[in-house]
Amino acid sequence: MAYSQSLNELISALSKLPGVGRKSAQRIAYHIVTSEKDYVKSLADAIMLARERTNYCAVCNDMTEDEICPICLSPKRDRSVICVVAEPKDVLAIEKTKEYKGLYHVLGGLISPMDGIGPEDISVSKLIGRITPEVTEVILATGLNVEGETTAMYIARMLSPLGVKTSRIAMGIPAGSELEYADEATIANALEGRREI
Repeated sequence: MAYSQSLNELISALSKLPGVGRKSAQRIAYHIVTSEKDYVKSLADAIMLARERTNYCAVCNDMTEDEICPICLSPKRDRSVICVVAEPKDVLAIEKTKEYKGLYHVLGGLISPMDGIGPEDISVSKLIGRITPEVTEVILATGLNVEGETTAMYIARMLSPLGVKTSRIAMGIPAGSELEYADEATIANALEGRREI
């Protein structure tokens, strides 16, 4: 089916979103162009506002609208434990379990030599700088794929001389999968069954 140029451009832009293929992009685009103009404007405004206001926490690198995120500021969080994840979406996945009460550190990616991403391209040095005598454990909750395992082993080697306990999430998360796709019970079991490395 031939679409107008503007509709084709919208479909093309939507199909670049994670998990949105061409057919889904077509359905979403059709929904947008057939919706009330007020709704479309509010959707566009919400996207722009979120993009303009969202930045990264100065402490943990999670997404926030403030300089420091609510988790880092919370006096109720256990400051002796830091859970290391690849992306901000992983924080949300773990928080959904309501089991973890410590702090986080978001790497902003994983080591992947095939993609030209080395340790200097993710937030490892900032993590090392956060290790104080108050921190007694670092949980490595990167995915159980090749990149996640490589990153976890690298960080464990970097933390080893600092004398902090370093643990890895348990195999409750299927190998080769990402945290964002796991259900809350699986993530909770993985956290509970973590092992020292």
